[in-house]
Amino acid sequence: MESQKKRILIVGGYGMVGSNIARLIRQADQHIELILAGRNPQNGIALAEELNHSETAYINLKEGFELSQFKKIDLIISAVDDRSNILRETAILNGIACIAVSELGDQISPTAFLGLHKTILAPVVYAGHWQAGILTLMVRQQANKFSQIETIELAGLYDPKDSVGPLVANEVSGFVGEALIRKGGNWLSLQAKENPRTIDLHNHSSATGYPLSTLDVPSIAAFTSAKNIRFDFITGESIGTSKGVEASHDLYIIIEGTLLSGEKRKLKTILSGPKGNSHLTAVGVYLITEKILGLNGQSEQQTGGLYLPETMITTDHISNRLEEFGIEIIEETWESL
Repeated sequence: MESQKKRILIVGGYGMVGSNIARLIRQADQHIELILAGRNPQNGIALAEELNHSETAYINLKEGFELSQFKKIDLIISAVDDRSNILRETAILNGIACIAVSELGDQISPTAFLGLHKTILAPVVYAGHWQAGILTLMVRQQANKFSQIETIELAGLYDPKDSVGPLVANEVSGFVGEALIRKGGNWLSLQAKENPRTIDLHNHSSATGYPLSTLDVPSIAAFTSAKNIRFDFITGESIGTSKGVEASHDLYIIIEGTLLSGEKRKLKTILSGPKGNSHLTAVGVYLITEKILGLNGQSEQQTGGLYLPETMITTDHISNRLEEFGIEIIEETWESL
């Protein structure tokens, strides 16, 4: 692949999530051209100079989006809240690869229907999962240890000491509405604040979680057939803070079912991102970018269509990949009643 000819437009490219994405891409490839776009492009000048082969651009999605103002674009990364779906729709209609990280479960249908009516020439990835798919990628790896799964309980812990940008701030305030869960094999839409759940944390304390309609829940149901699945947002002290270092962002996974050995077990997995929420999201986006463009020895994803992170990225050794980014993984098993 002639990576020096690739051009990536990151909308929100100098924000906390976007800048982390840009730095991870630059670490993997020194020649890709990066366009760091947003409503205040002057705020991205220092980052563009730091990264080399980079520039800033003005984009305000409330005013629309004109693709013609740019030269050829190979990938659009949406690191902003794009309620109008303008970036995804522009990508589909112009044969450009796209990664969108801000949508919840009820926001993807317009683009999905557009994709059903149009021929999609490049990969368009729904990555509105928690941390752009990292949680679900790990669930998929761990689910392979089971012959049958009954229940999957998920949670994302936000530490108030974790500095976050506007994109993540929208995430951490998003639990106040309705949430999609799976219970007893049925799909339910719940009022989040009326349906709390108590979650055991790393330090043997507990916190109250509220369900959130991330894309993780329906996707995990599709590949596990588990009858009970929910994702909860919780606020509390992270593993990083408890160690006296930078606040981490922690993901909790509990899978209950029958192992391949025939034993009834619960498997608890904690993923702790030591650099916080924004960096962990950026790692998820980077792994998708790596596959789309064929970075770091990956084969380039040349087939167009609608994708999820877990339908694009191999999960056989995802824990090893995550550890390369400094993400700590803790596992514990106990007998299921």
